Amino acid sequence: MSWLFLILGVVAEALSHVALKATDGFNKPLPLAMVALGHLFAFIFLGLAMKGIPVGIAHAVWAGLAIMTVTLLSTFIYQQHLDTSVWVGMAFVAVGLGLIALSQGHSH
Repeated sequence: MSWLFLILGVVAEALSHVALKATDGFNKPLPLAMVALGHLFAFIFLGLAMKGIPVGIAHAVWAGLAIMTVTLLSTFIYQQHLDTSVWVGMAFVAVGLGLIALSQGHSH
């Protein structure tokens, strides 16, 4: 269940970061509400995830997946073009997250 909470926290965090651009300098209330609620839910879910996942693992996975998700969402929603080196960097993040996840079963 902890991993589900972690994924929900990542989704909430990523959506709030993507909505931040849409606030137009905090001038649009609906995206601003999405930012506030997204961050609130992100931290609630992260806290719940940390009941069963070590803090360092939870935070590393949360941050890495959030970076990757925000990058992907901003590419599709805002049509932001990213060069090959960014995608190579994202691949390194994904590999690092995979290594962390694989080691999770051996660290308690």
